[in-house]
Amino acid sequence: PLSLIISNLNSSNQRFPSGGVGAVTALPNHHISNGPHWNPGINQHQHQLHTARSLDRALEDAVCSGTLNLSGRKLRDYPGPSYDLTDTTQADLSKNRLTEIPPEVCLFAPLESLNLYHNCIKCVPEAVINLQMLTYLNVSRNLLSTLPKYLFNLPLKVLVVSNNKLVSLPEEIGKAKELMELDISCNEIQVLPPQVGRLQALRELNIRRNCLHMLPEELADLPLIRLDFSCNKITEIPPVYRKLRQLQHIILDNNPMQSPPAQICLKGKVHIFKYLNLQACRMDKKPDSLDLPSLGKRCLPQPLTDRYGAFCRSSRQEPSDPSFTMRRKMEHLREEMEQIGLLRQNLESRLKVLLPDDVGAALMDGVVLCHLANHIRPRSVASIHVPSPAVPKLSMAKCRRNVENFLDACKKLGVPQDKLCLPHHILEERGLVKVGMTVQALLDLPASKPTQLSAV
Repeated sequence: PLSLIISNLNSSNQRFPSGGVGAVTALPNHHISNGPHWNPGINQHQHQLHTARSLDRALEDAVCSGTLNLSGRKLRDYPGPSYDLTDTTQADLSKNRLTEIPPEVCLFAPLESLNLYHNCIKCVPEAVINLQMLTYLNVSRNLLSTLPKYLFNLPLKVLVVSNNKLVSLPEEIGKAKELMELDISCNEIQVLPPQVGRLQALRELNIRRNCLHMLPEELADLPLIRLDFSCNKITEIPPVYRKLRQLQHIILDNNPMQSPPAQICLKGKVHIFKYLNLQACRMDKKPDSLDLPSLGKRCLPQPLTDRYGAFCRSSRQEPSDPSFTMRRKMEHLREEMEQIGLLRQNLESRLKVLLPDDVGAALMDGVVLCHLANHIRPRSVASIHVPSPAVPKLSMAKCRRNVENFLDACKKLGVPQDKLCLPHHILEERGLVKVGMTVQALLDLPASKPTQLSAV
């Protein structure tokens, strides 16, 4: 309405008596005070109230669920002494500003998992020994310079202490008999204690980016699956590491490697282990010293292939012939080891099973091979004789029947005759390389829709 416009004009004339818009710029700041202003104090107070409410909610949830999650809250002190959290089984205090492990947390007797990643912790208190259910501990990216002895009296299965300031490990680490994964990467460790070789459950070891000059031979006795010692100063892999039969991943880049040479290391694990076997043979001056997985029952004289058998027979007839050198024996053994390794890999990847070290003994009853045929083409083998708790080992007649059914299925599926092994190759464990050729030919057949296999 016109009256409202006039009243607004009058109001503005009273506030700016000089008239005109340009006068506004000449006024002191305190004249412009009618509109709402942003107040940082009020907003900060509101933010603190919101944070306190969310923190209380997290603590209340922990009381009910047993899982405490206070990650990323910039905490300098433990906030929950007024809550009963003694039944907590999992605690995540990562990404805060804690300078110590809260004493209250060390009283959580049922605690199984504790994550203290990215704090400012300088030591592990002795009270941590109260956590006798703790299996997972992550104290990476802190300020630890030592690991206390009593830490290894806990039933830890996973210990992550990467990105700290550790210069050594205590000998008491050998007491952690249940430890399966150890990550001490990105520290300043110069020597690994030989007691690490006592960690008989260790599957993964990460010692990346330290100051190590050598690897302890004791690691060769561990069931390692993954070993990472990249970014160190290591020049040699001990030949005894050829005994790491279960090792699947070895990471060694950014080391001044001399043995094996760098060009062999670049080719991967298979070539590294060939080199280690060859080095061990040269050191011992006898081929029998080789540690070849899955060949325990099949020594040099046993004919695993026709060509290899002829070689062994001729070597027995002419032991003094200089042409049959140790190097030629090594070549045959290395080729055979590769073929058996490929056979194991094919079976385990297709059937999703883990075969024992002695592959020949595992295949002798024909059960695994029959399941493989049925996996490739359902109902290829209509009937399979399997062991039972009452009769854990099949009779030779049933084993032979399984093997013959497997070979018949291979023929029907289209495996060429020259790729088929003979029954005695399987039953007598005398031709694993030939068995490997049959399995490979079976897998190379045109694909059909596989069935989900139950446990073999």
